[in-house]
Amino acid sequence: MDAYKNPALPIEERLDDLMSRMTLEEKVAQLDMRFGNKYCTKRDPNHNCSVSPDSDYDWDKFRAEFADRGCGVFHDNYSVPAVMNKLQRWFVEETRLGIPCLFTGEALHGISGTRGTILPIPTSWAATFDPEMTRAAGRVIATEARALGIHEILAPNLDVARDPRWGRTEETFGEDTYLSSRMAVAVIQGEQNGDISRPDSVIAEPKHYCVHGIPEGGVNCAPARVGTREVETAYLPVFEAGIKEGGAYDVMVSYNCIDSDLLMTSEYYLRDVLKERLGLKGICRSDWGGLRRVHYLHKLAKNEKEAIYLAKKNGLDCQGGDEYPHLVWLNNLCELVREGRISEENINDSCRRVLRLKFLLGLFENPYTDETRWEKVVLCDEHKATALELAQKAVILLKNDGILPLKPEKYASIALIGPSSGDQKLGGYSAVPVGRTPESVYDVLKRELGDSVEIRRCDGCGISGSEASPFGLADQQHLNFDNGPVIRDSLDEAVQTAEGCDLIVFVGGDDRISSGEGRDRCELTLCGRQRELILRLAHLGKPMVVVLENGKPLDLSAETEVSNAIVMAWFNGEMGAQAIADALLGRVNPAGRLPFSLPRRSTMIPCYYSMLPGSSNEYYEGDGSALYPFGFGLSYTEFEYSDLKLEKTGDTDVKVSLKVKNAGEVAGDEVVQIYVEDCESTVVTPPKLLKGFRRISLAPGETAELSFDLDYRAFRLMNARYDWVVEPGNFRIMAGSSSRDIRLEGTVTL
Repeated sequence: MDAYKNPALPIEERLDDLMSRMTLEEKVAQLDMRFGNKYCTKRDPNHNCSVSPDSDYDWDKFRAEFADRGCGVFHDNYSVPAVMNKLQRWFVEETRLGIPCLFTGEALHGISGTRGTILPIPTSWAATFDPEMTRAAGRVIATEARALGIHEILAPNLDVARDPRWGRTEETFGEDTYLSSRMAVAVIQGEQNGDISRPDSVIAEPKHYCVHGIPEGGVNCAPARVGTREVETAYLPVFEAGIKEGGAYDVMVSYNCIDSDLLMTSEYYLRDVLKERLGLKGICRSDWGGLRRVHYLHKLAKNEKEAIYLAKKNGLDCQGGDEYPHLVWLNNLCELVREGRISEENINDSCRRVLRLKFLLGLFENPYTDETRWEKVVLCDEHKATALELAQKAVILLKNDGILPLKPEKYASIALIGPSSGDQKLGGYSAVPVGRTPESVYDVLKRELGDSVEIRRCDGCGISGSEASPFGLADQQHLNFDNGPVIRDSLDEAVQTAEGCDLIVFVGGDDRISSGEGRDRCELTLCGRQRELILRLAHLGKPMVVVLENGKPLDLSAETEVSNAIVMAWFNGEMGAQAIADALLGRVNPAGRLPFSLPRRSTMIPCYYSMLPGSSNEYYEGDGSALYPFGFGLSYTEFEYSDLKLEKTGDTDVKVSLKVKNAGEVAGDEVVQIYVEDCESTVVTPPKLLKGFRRISLAPGETAELSFDLDYRAFRLMNARYDWVVEPGNFRIMAGSSSRDIRLEGTVTL
C-alpha cells in the first residue's frame, strides 16, 4: 500500500509521501475550485446552483479540462449524495493519484440548494445574545450539509457591520466586536464539532477577511477607509477569535482594500497577520471573482498572469468562485514557477494545506457519502425545533404601550396588512424550499386563533417592486434572486380592509431585492410605499402593531410615532412566522436585543454605540444619536438590578457580580450586559465597550446572582506606539439592559 493511502500512518507522513509523488501540474490543480453545475448534464430547475438528482456529468469535458490531474474543490453542486458520489468516483478512480475532491457550498443560515432547513439569518442569532443557540445553529448546518455530501461551507460571515446601508449587513453578527467574537466562536465550534472527519461536521470558512463591513458609502466591495488601530481593535479580533479559539480552518479573503492595501494581494494581511500571527491551519481563498478585479478593476496588474502572480506570491492559497478558467489558472501558475517568479515552496505550502484538509476530513478513507442518511437528517423535527427556538429568541420588542401581548377576546376582527403578511421572507443565501411552503403570519394566526377572531388580509403594497439585479451582480450565479411574485400596490384596498376591523397588524420590512449581497441602499426607510401605507392606516385611529421582517437596520422614526407597538423579527427562517405569532400572543415573552443601533433618520449615520467621543452628535436637524441603541429590547415583564460588586482578582483581572430580579408578573428572559470605559487613556477610546453578556430566564419574583470574569482583553488598548497594553488608572464598569440603559456602575483602579 502506498504510504499516503495508509490510515495508520500520521497525516504529516502521508502528506510527505503524496507530495513526493505529485507533479507541479497536479499540485496546482489542487489549488483550484470549479463548479459542478457547469459540468452536469441536467441542472435542477428550482435552483440555479443545484444539480438534478438524475443528472450525469460530461466526462469528456472533465477529461479535456482536468486530464488525470484532478481538481482541489468543487462548488455549486447541490444535489443528493448519489450525485455527489458519482462526481467523487471520477476523482478517486480516474485520476492518476486518486486524490478525492473536496465539496464546498454556501451555508450561511442553512445549506443552500433545495433541501436544507432554513434557519433565521445570522443577525437573528446575534439578536438572541445566546451563544449556545448559535452553536446549535452551527450543528444543524453541519449535520445537514455533511449528510448531503458537503465537506466545507463558505461561512460564517465575521464582518463587523457598522454601515447600515450595506446590503450584506444581514449576514453578520452586528456592529459590536465582542458580541461578534462570541458568536463566531460558537457557530464555528458547532459546525466543526471538534473533529471534521465526523459525518456531522464540516470545515468552516469565515469571511470576508478582514474589514468588509464598513465599505465606503455603504456600497458592497468598496474600500475601507480605516486606520491600523481601528482594524486591530474592532475588526481583526473577530477573525482572531474565530480562528484561534473557534478553530476555523479556512478563510475567504475580502474583495476590498484597506487604506489602499488590496486584501487579495496583501502580504501583510495574508502572510504576516493571517498565517503567522493568527496561525491559520487551512487555506485562504479569494472571494467570487476577486482575483479578476486585481487586473481589471484595481489596476494592480497588467494582465491575468500578473494578477495571479501578485496574489499567489503574497500568500493567497487558492482561487475561489468564477475566477479564471482552470487551464488559465494552471498554465499561468506553472509558468510562473518555471520562470522562477513563484517558488515551488510557495505552491507546496498551499497544496499541503489543501491536502491536509482532505486527510483530516477522512476523504482518503471515506470519499463517499451515505446515500440514504440525508433523508432522516435533513428537515428533521429536531432541526425544525432549533429553527423555531432561534426565531423565538431573536424577536425584539422595540415599542409597546401595553397593547402586547394581544388578548384575542378583545378583538372581533383583525386587519392583517402588509407585503409580508402572507409571505414569509427568508433572506439572502437561503435554500429554495421545494415541496413545502413556509407558513406566513396569516397562516399561523388563522390556525392559532381559529374562528374566534375574524382575520382579513391585504398586502396593500409591495416592497421592492423589482426583480432586476443591480449592476455588478449579473455574473454572481451562486446567488438566488428569486423574489417571488410581484405585489401590486393597493393602498386604498388595504385601508378599506382595516376600516372595518378592531385592530391593525402590519407585517412588512425587506425582501431579497431591498436587502442582501449587492442590495446596498442610501435610504433606510421601509422600501416601496410601506411607510405611506402605515401612515394612512394610522389615520384610522385604530390600535396598530407594526411587525418587521427585515435584514438590516431601518429608520423607524415615523413608525415609532404612529404605532402602539413595534416588533422586529428579522428574516427569521422558515419557522419565523410561528415565532412572530408566539410573541404577539404572549406565548413567548420576546427578549431579543438589537445587535445594531437603529438611526433616527437614514442620514444620521454612523450611529453605532461605540463611536469615539469628540462631537456633540447634534445636527441642525436635531439629535443624531440612535433612535434605538445597541443592546435594546423590551419585555412583557420588568427586571431590577442590584448589589454590584467589583473584585480585583489579578493585576488586570476583575470579577463583576450583581443580582437581577424579575419584578413583574410573567416569566421572561433578561440579557444582562457588561460595559467597560477606560477613564484615563493615552489614546481616545469609546465611552463604553461591551465586554460581557448573559441571557437568563427568570420566573416572576425570582432573583439570579450573576458573575462575570473580566481579564486583560477587557481593559487593553492599542497605544500610540501600536502596542497592546493595559494602562494604569480608573475603569468604569457598567451593568445594564442596553448600551444606553445602564442600571449599575462602579469604578476599579488597575
